[in-house]
Amino acid sequence: MIEDIKQETEERMGKSLEALAHNFNKIRTGRAHPSLLDSIRLEYYGAETPLNQLANVNIEDARTLSVIAFDKSITPDIERAIMKSDLGLNPATAGEVIRIPMPVLTEETRKGYIKQARAEAESARVSVRNARRDALGMLKDLLKEKEISEDEERRAQEAVQKLTDSYVARVESALADKETDLMAI
Repeated sequence: MIEDIKQETEERMGKSLEALAHNFNKIRTGRAHPSLLDSIRLEYYGAETPLNQLANVNIEDARTLSVIAFDKSITPDIERAIMKSDLGLNPATAGEVIRIPMPVLTEETRKGYIKQARAEAESARVSVRNARRDALGMLKDLLKEKEISEDEERRAQEAVQKLTDSYVARVESALADKETDLMAI
């Protein structure tokens, strides 16, 4: 029973870390990376479809992405969707290839992105702490129902706290990596 609580807590904390990584991918650095366009969706035959299912996204050089649509007729739609996205990108179409140059980040933009990254990291920390709070609540309930002893509860609380500390450290490490990436010119 205690193991189930620990396992469920670890799963929730792992999902928080995955969500943080996904959110960090949306924050662009000065370098081109295909995952930058993962959030872009467009209407295709009546369904909202992710861009990476409609086109091939490649890195041309350190600061340029190229997008080649599988169905050439939707190339203008893809270009429009990239322009409308909140990524601040200006695609240029040359025949069937859409080239997306990454604008150079100014110091001000970098600081804004770092602020955004810190906010994402804080929400991940809160999510990890919420998982801990729920686990501790379940342990208290088990103690009240006399299903576990006080010693077992205390050991389980310590294990949950160690788990929390390790996941918070991972969040801090991911944030430090992202900040370093953003400040690299």
